[in-house]
Amino acid sequence: MVAVFNKELLSWYLITLKLKETVESGLPKSQPSSPSPAAAAADPPPPPPQLSPADAEWIVSIKEKLEQAQQEEASCPWARLSIYHVPKSLREGDEKVYVPQLVSLGPYHRGKRRLRHMEPHKWRALHQVLRRTGHRVELYLDSVRPLEEKARACYEGTIALTSNEFVETMVLDGTFVLELFRGAAGEGFKELGYCRNDPIFAMRGTMHSVQRDMIMLENQIPLFVLDRLLAVQVGQPDRYGLVARIALRFFDPLMPTDEPLRRSDRGSGRIEYPSSSSSSTHHATSAEFDPLSDDGLHCLEVFRRSLLRTGPEPAPRVWIRRWSHKRKVVVDKRRQQLIHCVSELRDAGFQLRRGKTDRFWDIKFQDGVLRIPRLLIHDGTKSLLLNLIAFEQCHVDCGNDITSYVVFMDNLINSDEDVAYLHYHGIIEHWLGNDGEVADLFNRLCQEVVFDINDSYLSGLSEQVNRYYNHKWNSWRASLVHNYFGNPWAIISLVAAVFLLVLTLLQTYYTIYAYYWPNS
Repeated sequence: MVAVFNKELLSWYLITLKLKETVESGLPKSQPSSPSPAAAAADPPPPPPQLSPADAEWIVSIKEKLEQAQQEEASCPWARLSIYHVPKSLREGDEKVYVPQLVSLGPYHRGKRRLRHMEPHKWRALHQVLRRTGHRVELYLDSVRPLEEKARACYEGTIALTSNEFVETMVLDGTFVLELFRGAAGEGFKELGYCRNDPIFAMRGTMHSVQRDMIMLENQIPLFVLDRLLAVQVGQPDRYGLVARIALRFFDPLMPTDEPLRRSDRGSGRIEYPSSSSSSTHHATSAEFDPLSDDGLHCLEVFRRSLLRTGPEPAPRVWIRRWSHKRKVVVDKRRQQLIHCVSELRDAGFQLRRGKTDRFWDIKFQDGVLRIPRLLIHDGTKSLLLNLIAFEQCHVDCGNDITSYVVFMDNLINSDEDVAYLHYHGIIEHWLGNDGEVADLFNRLCQEVVFDINDSYLSGLSEQVNRYYNHKWNSWRASLVHNYFGNPWAIISLVAAVFLLVLTLLQTYYTIYAYYWPNS
């Protein structure tokens, strides 16, 4: 009996153990308690996952790029940029207008095969300066070397030149530029020691092509480098503002206008270098261009400021700033019109006349008369305007006044008939083959140019013109004048028709009167 009882107890015990195991297997496992500091110190952390050699190299490259980005952000290299690579979107129109064809200046086009034939002439210029001044070449190298870092910061992108190569480029190209400036701007190449039949340093046909290369955005040398080199040449190493004035005289043939103030400067003769007192105290005002100021960037920027001296300063308008971001577009993708074309304006009763000033940007409108100053167009105008537009597109501290003017003229000119009308009224003077080439020139200038019409100094004038254009009475009056008063015969015909109409009305009147009142 006892054995049976013990057997039953054993069975119940085994069943209880089985039930316990089943219940515990169904419950979630409890999280292990955090180990004590001593245990953590005793047990090292698990090793990081093993990376393949390719993944490890990839991680290292990413960290290097992040470190480089941090260094660039700290140094802020774009703060002093002023000489840029022309954006690819602008180049698609015509590559040649942005790339020098005869001479390279600065590091961008240095060493290109098709420009190497000018290198011996650069060395001749440097040799002539050393012979004329009695200086050693080390004097110029040592004067430019402290400016190397500042000069490098003016160029966009990485300059793949060693320190010696960069300084050599600045001295060699800068001396060549200064010799051209001084020879063509008043002192004369003969006085500088060059013979009258020199292939480069003489007023020959190639000089115009050289001038066109030297005004390109990618072919610039910082103005402070040129100032330092010229100051050393004339024995005033601490002076600045010596280059801008002679640079403007050198580029005078490229001017698209003929401003009287500039004409008076043209015949001033020998260059007078400023004294220490004048060069250190005279600065430009906001309303006047001063070529002796020390804030010039390079020759293209100085040329632009000279074009816009006492230039357009549109009045600030609140709604313009509020909505301008919605209308900033690429001009050739969504045509934004500042003004209608000449033919449409004439049909609407407008008169286009030559402006009273010779400042090409000084456009006025009053009582249906649009006055536009004369514009001179030659074979270098396209390259000049496109490089000015490229500079305005790239440089953040630059306005869009040249771009605004070019877009305005692009809207104004749609055909060779429009050009012929402007030429007849003295607004456009060109030396191209025909009027169609001028129309094609302006219609191609603004391809892929980002332009905000509300930020233009001509936006106010555009609104006045459009309000006048939208008045139907002006169109009817213009149609009447155009159809019936366009020539003397049309006037005579109109007067005769009116006279016959009056006689017919009188005859009708007396016929009716006699019918109803015969006795009277």
